[in-house]
Amino acid sequence: QFQLVESGGALVQPGGSLQLSCTSSGGTLAPYAVAWFRKAPGKRRAPVACISDSSLTKKYVDSIVKGRFTISRDNAKNMVYLQMDSLKPEDTAVYYCAKKQYSMCGPWDVDFDTWGQGTQVTVSS
Repeated sequence: QFQLVESGGALVQPGGSLQLSCTSSGGTLAPYAVAWFRKAPGKRRAPVACISDSSLTKKYVDSIVKGRFTISRDNAKNMVYLQMDSLKPEDTAVYYCAKKQYSMCGPWDVDFDTWGQGTQVTVSS
């Protein structure tokens, strides 16, 4: 079975940085767009960023990211990353990666057929 696994979540202080990683088993991520989502307690799941198969297209939710996050991938390593800088308490959430059915990002919250288990990011002093 195709599975996604996130890692890298941790407790960090406001203003700190963290890099999340997403990889897969049972198949490669290389042909697919991959996105990061987050779910904070009491809030709905929200998209954060997406990257196309070739990294030529990157899509961000600017109201959340505001220049602080960067999505990237290394298909040779079968890895997708979310670099998070200048973290704020409101970034606290479980972060998930998800695989699109297609190579391009397209609309949010549609055509994601595989999700990881999530990794906890807590931003607190």
